[in-house]
Amino acid sequence: MKLADLLRNELAGHGRMSYDAARDRYAELGVDSDAAIERALATPLSVHCWQADDVVGLEVHEGAMDGGGIQATGNYPGRARSGDEIRRDFEMAAKLIPGTLRVNLHAFYAETGGEIVDRDALQPEHFTTWIDWCDANDWGLDFNPTCFAHPMVRDGMTLSSEDDATRRFWIEHCIASRRITAAIAERLGRGTCNIWVPDGRKDATADRMGPRQRLIEALDEVLAEEMPGVVDTLESKLFGIGVEDYTVGSHEFYLGYTASRGCGLCMDMGHFHPTEGVADKISATLPFVSPILLHLSRGVRWDSDHVARFNDDLRAVCDEAVRSGHFDEIIWATDFFDASFNRLAAWTIGERSVRKALLWAMLEPHDLAAEAEHAGNGHAKLALAELRAELPFGAVWEELCARGDAPTGLAWLAEIARYQREVLSGRG
Repeated sequence: MKLADLLRNELAGHGRMSYDAARDRYAELGVDSDAAIERALATPLSVHCWQADDVVGLEVHEGAMDGGGIQATGNYPGRARSGDEIRRDFEMAAKLIPGTLRVNLHAFYAETGGEIVDRDALQPEHFTTWIDWCDANDWGLDFNPTCFAHPMVRDGMTLSSEDDATRRFWIEHCIASRRITAAIAERLGRGTCNIWVPDGRKDATADRMGPRQRLIEALDEVLAEEMPGVVDTLESKLFGIGVEDYTVGSHEFYLGYTASRGCGLCMDMGHFHPTEGVADKISATLPFVSPILLHLSRGVRWDSDHVARFNDDLRAVCDEAVRSGHFDEIIWATDFFDASFNRLAAWTIGERSVRKALLWAMLEPHDLAAEAEHAGNGHAKLALAELRAELPFGAVWEELCARGDAPTGLAWLAEIARYQREVLSGRG
């Protein structure tokens, strides 16, 4: 069968599986598939806006900028070039993604009416269009200071810089970002303000303690004022381009800082060693740090933000989150950017994969597995783990898509193709 024939069958609904039979099979194992569908649909997923424009932003600026370790590769046509185009693309993708959505916004997507407004001077009014748009679509809005791609990234450093003026600039930018998040929260409800800085050194670092002491002092100042409705999180990283030898804000650094300061920790799936699993860190961290913000992405060979897929790593993270009993202390967001193929398709594949993995975790016959483990029945526990591959998960996923008013199977590809022809092809 050729792809075109397959897509025609998908659009006609051929091969659709029986949900009633699947529901009965899960019920035999003590799993309420209806409840799992509703829970998975209701879980907010914060979708990053920067997939649409390859992390370029909307700033009006002067002078060259340091990318700060951020790089989207590829030159697929149709990149969004304005806030209106990003919003239009997001609206299209949202029709293909089932479940509750939020928008995740970086500070350099400010819309300043053509005026140069540096990041330390940003105000809530520079994001009015974004706030109004989210309000009209019943989407929440999360925020991030943009501590990269700016001339004030000096020698790879921002909040931990030895230079007082550089450090002051970024402190003021992060404070401004928290105030913007507070204004968003006042209008739309609670929002996350996630801080990531690229600070580090390329090779043979001599002083590792000094930058970390300065980062502690800078963060203490940034977080000193209580901001109503703001959930503060700090994001670690293994390394970045040009700072391969030493990262100031490592996982261990932020784990200690957040545990001692009472704020949240962000763990990005692409910000750890390739052989290091994020799933086990959830139950190891939650007794000491809450909330946890998960940036769902996919590392390939090195720290890279590939499109999230329904793979072992993503399923393991969702499994652990559901099993932990602290699901409500976890914030779900995505962070990937790929310019090598259709950007809306990247959004759709990544976000649907996350929603699918959440459903997969919520359908696990976990109570039976836990019972077997507590009884010392290891072979039964392992057999239950193997059974998951035999269960009619696909039928439940199709039902979730139907209830979420989103296409099933590959039917969404037709909408992407239409949008490519009618909208993206005209962007040059």
